[in-house]
Amino acid sequence: MSTTDNTSTEAPHESADTDTDANTDTDAAEAAAGSQLSTAPVEDRGPVGIGVVGWARWFWRQLTSMRVALILLFLLSLGAIPGSLIPQTDVDAMKVAVWKRDNPSWVTVAEKLQLFDVYGSVWFSAIYLLLFVSLIGCILPRSWQFVGQLRGRPPGAPKRLDRLPAYTTWRTASSADEVLAHAKSLLAGRRFRTEAAGGANSVAAEKGYLREAGNLIFHVALIVMLVAFAWGQYFKSEGGKLVLRGSGFSNTLTQYDDFKSGALFDPDDLPPFSFTLDKFDATYELTGPQKGTPRDFKAYVTFSDGAHGTPRKREIQVNEPLEVDGSKVYLLGHGYAPVVSVTDPTGKVVFKDAVPVLPQDANLTSTGAIKVTDGYKDKDGKKEQLGFKAVFVPTFAGEGQGTMFSQFPDIFMPRLMLNAWHGSLGVDSGLPQNVYQLDTTKMESYKDESGQPFKQKLAPGETMTLPGGAGTVKFEGIERWATFSVTHQPGSGLALAGAIAAIAGLAGSLFIQRRRIWVRAVTGEDGVTVVEMAGLGRSESARLPEELADLAATLHGQAPTATPAEPVEENPEGERG
Repeated sequence: MSTTDNTSTEAPHESADTDTDANTDTDAAEAAAGSQLSTAPVEDRGPVGIGVVGWARWFWRQLTSMRVALILLFLLSLGAIPGSLIPQTDVDAMKVAVWKRDNPSWVTVAEKLQLFDVYGSVWFSAIYLLLFVSLIGCILPRSWQFVGQLRGRPPGAPKRLDRLPAYTTWRTASSADEVLAHAKSLLAGRRFRTEAAGGANSVAAEKGYLREAGNLIFHVALIVMLVAFAWGQYFKSEGGKLVLRGSGFSNTLTQYDDFKSGALFDPDDLPPFSFTLDKFDATYELTGPQKGTPRDFKAYVTFSDGAHGTPRKREIQVNEPLEVDGSKVYLLGHGYAPVVSVTDPTGKVVFKDAVPVLPQDANLTSTGAIKVTDGYKDKDGKKEQLGFKAVFVPTFAGEGQGTMFSQFPDIFMPRLMLNAWHGSLGVDSGLPQNVYQLDTTKMESYKDESGQPFKQKLAPGETMTLPGGAGTVKFEGIERWATFSVTHQPGSGLALAGAIAAIAGLAGSLFIQRRRIWVRAVTGEDGVTVVEMAGLGRSESARLPEELADLAATLHGQAPTATPAEPVEENPEGERG
């Protein structure tokens, strides 16, 4: 038995005698044998027809070609880069304002190119839609062609099997029918689709249809992911809420501190649920080089699903959200809220509340503002508003040992620094204000005895007396708060399914090889059968000769090489055996 791979040569006794017509017939047979190993459409070399119709057909075929689809996919990836480098209006309008302030020379260009709303821009949408159309137009004809291949049968064996990339032959004493029966059984057992061909003197077999199925699955999965992306962008919603310990949240639009949604989102689609923050625990590394590093955050909530749902206890941790009817409640951050009470000159308590302050560093040095908007009158009985700039540190280094910065994120030595102002807070102007900042344009700072702005550092339980008998401020205690993000991304499950399908389809198209095997058996006049086996794949691969060699070895075991007969010598004349 002899085997050749894709470098095999032709039989010398035939190459010299083959004429032009025979070569033409052989090439045609080989072309037929290798046809439809792929569903890739034939590329057009230019416009078809005359005039507008011809150009329209050519443009459509170019748009639906796989080459253009890959180019559009690459352009879509490039188009997403500005959305990662430049702040987006629908994500953080404050950052967009800061970027414009820091880069004034680029603002005009960025606005004209819609770089502050990349994913909703005209040019990004155009690439997105063209890619969508290109993939659909590419997949549909390939799908019909693939269905036709599944319904078809393997083509007959070429006349010259020895010209195929993988080839082997041997002579056997078994009959041609026996060899072909063994071959058909062997190939069918290896999951080849078999067909008798060539006047019943050969068997054609084909395998590897999952390669083309993988290609189609991959491209269909891309469409699924595009649909999921569009669905998620149009119907998504995301809002943030800061919740004090002991306070609650109800999932309605008015309850959010900030909220953004897709163009087709309806507020009535918000799932009805509520929760109360019962307790928040945070643990940190106490010693060593990682001192102060967070170890565990947990928010303990009482959760109710629906308007009249039964309250249930839940724990929310980082990356372990609470899932409710397609929405997820994530724990984002936490901080402290000093409890402060303010009295007027008569001793009447006009304000008492826990005031959240925002962390400025990893050790939770925090800043904020305390605003007394109503109920306060000065010693002359005149209505006035009070404001306090606040700096809170959970662990103060101690007098003479450091500035007003926290040394550790947990509460070991809490201190509250207040800077007092009086006048108008500007809350009646109708303009929105940052609740964590104090607008002092219409306010006057209290002064101490030396004429400097009045400020004082307080420990829990201590009281600050305002100058001129204006009242007192007491640091009552400390509460905790946690921030939550409620997100609804309807296309995320579909996108995940599309991504998994794309990976599976790509793996199939890369690792499965479409190939055909032919076995020919012809019995000569001497009663010996000549067996030929050859293989052809969509692309050259070392696995095809290996697979053919394995199949040939198995078939050779059932139809072994014939032992040549020994010649019979005649006795010389006059001699007897």
